[in-house]
Amino acid sequence: MPSKTPAFYAHSLPETNKQLWQTLDSHLKCVAEMAATRAERFGMADAGYAAGLLHDLGKYSAPFQRRLEGAPERVDHSTAGAIVAKQQYNKGMAEVLAYCIAGHHAGLANGRDSGERSSLSERLKADIPALDNAWQDALTLPEEPSPPSSFTQLPERAFFQLAFLTRMLFSCLVDADYIDTETFYAKHETGLVQRRGGGPSLKLLREALNQHLDTFDTKKGINKIRGHILREVRNKAEMRPGCFSLTVPTGGGKTLASLAFALDHAIIHGMDRVIYVIPFTSIVEQNAAVFRHALGKYGAEAVLEHHSTFDAEKASKGDKTSLDKLRRDSENWDAPIIVTTSVQFLESLFAAKTSRCRKLHNIARSVVILDEAQTMPLPLLRPSVTALDELAQNYHTSIMLCTATQPALIETDDTEHSFAGGFKGVEELAPDPKKLYRDLKRVSVKHIGSLDDAQLRDELLDLEQALCIVNNRRHAKALYESIADQPGAFHLTTAMCAVHRRQVLHHIREALKADQPCRVVSTSLIEAGVDVDFPRVLRAEAGLDSIAQAAGRCNREGKRTPEESEVRIFATANEEWAPPPELKQFAQATREVLRQHGHDPLSLDAIETYFKLLYWQQGSDQLDKHQLLSLIEKSGLDGLPFETLEKKFRLIDNNQRSVIIPRDADARIAIKELAFATSPGGIARKLQLYTVQVPHNGFRALEKVGAIAPIEPDKFNDQFMLLVNEDLYHDALGLNWSDPTFMQAESLQW
Repeated sequence: MPSKTPAFYAHSLPETNKQLWQTLDSHLKCVAEMAATRAERFGMADAGYAAGLLHDLGKYSAPFQRRLEGAPERVDHSTAGAIVAKQQYNKGMAEVLAYCIAGHHAGLANGRDSGERSSLSERLKADIPALDNAWQDALTLPEEPSPPSSFTQLPERAFFQLAFLTRMLFSCLVDADYIDTETFYAKHETGLVQRRGGGPSLKLLREALNQHLDTFDTKKGINKIRGHILREVRNKAEMRPGCFSLTVPTGGGKTLASLAFALDHAIIHGMDRVIYVIPFTSIVEQNAAVFRHALGKYGAEAVLEHHSTFDAEKASKGDKTSLDKLRRDSENWDAPIIVTTSVQFLESLFAAKTSRCRKLHNIARSVVILDEAQTMPLPLLRPSVTALDELAQNYHTSIMLCTATQPALIETDDTEHSFAGGFKGVEELAPDPKKLYRDLKRVSVKHIGSLDDAQLRDELLDLEQALCIVNNRRHAKALYESIADQPGAFHLTTAMCAVHRRQVLHHIREALKADQPCRVVSTSLIEAGVDVDFPRVLRAEAGLDSIAQAAGRCNREGKRTPEESEVRIFATANEEWAPPPELKQFAQATREVLRQHGHDPLSLDAIETYFKLLYWQQGSDQLDKHQLLSLIEKSGLDGLPFETLEKKFRLIDNNQRSVIIPRDADARIAIKELAFATSPGGIARKLQLYTVQVPHNGFRALEKVGAIAPIEPDKFNDQFMLLVNEDLYHDALGLNWSDPTFMQAESLQW
């Protein structure tokens, strides 16, 4: 009598009754089907299915089965499937699948050069457990997968396209694997499947938005112009998916107009979600609130915020079921409307870790709105644009560049005015942007020469209400101290934690609303979409896009004439306050534009001239600081540098450390909770609102004098550093880390 084929399992349970364990063929087939469904979003279902079938093939081995039964041995169960993929499929798709399968736990590795992880080539040569032949009877691999006929191949970025496809397939695989495993254990523990995704349809959201928009009177004033913009933009929703620009000045209603277009466009073209990408956390929260309000009863469920300071517990109103679902939906962006940051979105497009990549497949078949598109960082501009263009070319994604100061990122046949490697075939959605600029012009802009701090103080005190924006914290502090004894003096700086800045902004808005004295000195943080309205704004020399942002804080409500609303640009006479080297090139380009367009330096022609000058000054190399695109193409298929790309593609250089400020009762409660926490993620997000980012030298100075100390160091090492000398945090100036000797004094005089 033939012996019975032994059963192979993917996941075990504490119970010794193996009938409750998940069989391996069941897990592989479920993951394959889910990965195929995800990959079908960009026409690669067969590749997704193959990755799913092969990802845990190494579990068809005696050592792994012994491990499930409690043996302590470690077993590599990921490499076997990668080896089989290389054997079964032709060059190209074989490597793509091998990267995905080998990295489905540890993350995508470099093809050749080792980083923190072994390279793929090293993994493929490693000695791994032999596979039982049972897998060949249990599994039927699909035929050779290939990209769909609609896939646009661009020879100049051939390996970039393969790397991008690998990352998208990796997303499909790791998300499917995670969810199938989660489902198995959830059913065992509770008998229920974890709720994920869902939410109202885009059609329901559009109906709710239409009802909200109908409440506006668009027959006169600014709302008449906004209504015209909205109608014209929505009339273009039937245009084929691709790249769009929406060039609308501040006050033109571009936030809701872009959402309305995105919903219309997505419904017409069978897309699944809208992703709103914003450079600054403060605007993420602001726009998410606008969307929730505009979408009425569906807003709370439909809009998912994903950024470092989002308070999930507050959003879920303390309901654990809602909180758990919110966190699950954040893992893979399974919601109709995502509002996130540029850092989260763009870094994910170059990520290698499983947690960062899980959402990528849900970007396909979406409308992606890049708010304040001009803020994409210059050192990473070329790889960023290339990745976004690839989404538009091959992943049924529409990209909208939404801004009042449109960057010159379009590739055209005109070599003199073209951004090589830029967006192709961009369609403008706004009706006659130049006329809109004239109709919505609210300020006059002029350069008033070089000013020392005494002259700046006089400028601030010349009006009851004025805003002065400077380029560094030290200058802001010195200037504020010079007016601190005057009525309505306020100071805003990143030396304050986010909660503190919100409190100061509340007082500023109250003073402005009551027509009381309000003189604000701030770093550039106030330019980030902060809703304030001053009759005069003073701005230290900077990039023209920054000046345009500053101008958005002047006459924001349109209650004064442009002549009554001045934006005054100045150079700093004090060399100590000169802009840092990275800002000097922006200021230099601005000065050149002022020479050419001094009569109207924020006109669309002036803005276009500015960006072209800026990109020309930078040169091609400086727009891809780490030469990432060149690195990919030189590495070839066998050496795709996934881990290296993730490390080098950083929008914010991580050269600072966080210090927690115990500013209020909520902060102190969260700090105490760390004593009992095993997984501190939720607490860390709460405390993010109470942190100040400190340069390494300042951090070391604080540490040296005992001003900061780690919280629960036995559990978290130095992950949570608390300000223990609270005298160093001032209610008007924020955290002082600049002078260790000063900090050692018994009393602190500000």
